[in-house]
Amino acid sequence: MALAETDFAEIEKILSAPEVDSGVIATLRGRFPHLSWSRCDASDVSEEPYRAFPRFDVHLLDAADHCVQLTTDPARATGIVVAARQVKP
Repeated sequence: MALAETDFAEIEKILSAPEVDSGVIATLRGRFPHLSWSRCDASDVSEEPYRAFPRFDVHLLDAADHCVQLTTDPARATGIVVAARQVKP
């Protein structure tokens, strides 16, 4: 199932909240069970993020062709990688 614009608008709202922390993945999994969710450190991903937020980068996953790869096309996205950034106090 592709990533709907309305879904991503809600995901953006959640990830841009000032109080967001690493526990947000559980919230996102509960709200968007049709998407596959992964979490990693931002330094683990060399590609440019689809979107960047103060605490997280977002990368889109495409697993439609039996080989998982990152994509910039929301219509092909079947999952999301949330890459946590190191935030300095």
